[in-house]
Amino acid sequence: MNILMVTNTFTPHVGGVARSVQSYCDAFRQQGHRVLVIAPQFAGAPAEETDVLRFPAVEHFHGSDFSVPLPAPVGLQRTLDAFAPDIVHSHHPFLLGDTALRTAAQRHLPILFTHHTMYERYTHYLPLDSERVRRFVMELAVGYCNLCDAVVAPSTTLADCLRHRGVQRPVEVIPTGIDPEPFAAADGMAFRRAVGIPEDAFVVGYVGRLSAEKNLGFLAQAVARFLRKHHRARFLIAGEGACKQQIEGMFSEQGLRDRLHMLGVLDRSQLTAAYRALDVFVFASQSETQGMVLAEAMAAATPVVAVAASGVRDIVRDGFNGRLLPRENLGDFVGALQGVLELSAVERLELQQGALETSREFSMARSADRMLALYQRLLQHHGKASPEQSRWGAACHRLEEEWKILSNITRALGEALSAEAELQVRETSE
Repeated sequence: MNILMVTNTFTPHVGGVARSVQSYCDAFRQQGHRVLVIAPQFAGAPAEETDVLRFPAVEHFHGSDFSVPLPAPVGLQRTLDAFAPDIVHSHHPFLLGDTALRTAAQRHLPILFTHHTMYERYTHYLPLDSERVRRFVMELAVGYCNLCDAVVAPSTTLADCLRHRGVQRPVEVIPTGIDPEPFAAADGMAFRRAVGIPEDAFVVGYVGRLSAEKNLGFLAQAVARFLRKHHRARFLIAGEGACKQQIEGMFSEQGLRDRLHMLGVLDRSQLTAAYRALDVFVFASQSETQGMVLAEAMAAATPVVAVAASGVRDIVRDGFNGRLLPRENLGDFVGALQGVLELSAVERLELQQGALETSREFSMARSADRMLALYQRLLQHHGKASPEQSRWGAACHRLEEEWKILSNITRALGEALSAEAELQVRETSE
């Protein structure tokens, strides 16, 4: 099978979507399938890449870690003709997501979309962020889902949310998997020694982008409060982003900077060892649809303390593999960390075993097989494009798709304006 992946984020960008796309590409290629990735240009991308077509892009858009693709590069259609995709898999509803729709329509191919993110929680990267913009983004994503043949949700909670919001296309729950084997072989104590963390320290850890949507302000406050109570506790962070200085400043002001270990972006071997070096993994993001880092932490036998959110509820089971807090509360979060610290050796082992058992449910091999099975069902239902399809027919399909894309934008804008007007009426009446 020839699979076309279209994404706004890809290596060397660090993030869940980029890692998800790369993981599926690797798994599919290992099974003998061909995968072509269409993605924006990112700083540090290799000069020569096999089966990757980069769009020129504006990097670090509005102070973010993201790239905004510019018009299609010369040779796009030639590359697609040579690759001859059987199916189109889109990973974003905006920007290159429209390129995915146009390609599928013009070539009469089935298209599916993985809804990786709660997009309305990322509008702070836009110049004119507002409640109206958040509603517009949410409605645009729902409309995009309904322009595809199927939608993949990485978690049950997200699937339920999408159906509630008005997604009418079939929604399949397929989490992005992980490879648990490297985590089992990693040496956490050696990693502690390498980064200057005492072997008897109680290490709290976070891995991921250091950005506002990850709710790191709350997380840092909670961990700092915990560290003030326990002098042998340390906080390890692996990742980069705009919130780095904020976190460093907070810990410096509280006299805790020497117990904060900010390691930047780690390679895969370092990262698996970092997870193994932790006593507990912490997570407070409300913008996730799955949270791959939670499964990775558990693959390293590290229990998790997290605030309940979409996606998080699907993996963190309170008392089995960590602590799942029903709401965002500093005292409760600190108390949960305190509870993990005070566990007996037997209780700690039970949590670790629960974490390992959970991680096996999220293996990449299982996820890849389920995704390939979905591809096959879509191909059987849709049928392959005829080689004799006329240029006129392809142009008509493309024009029809352009109209659908424009109609979705118009509908989403109307819903956003209508919602704002209703809110203003309610506020006036009150």
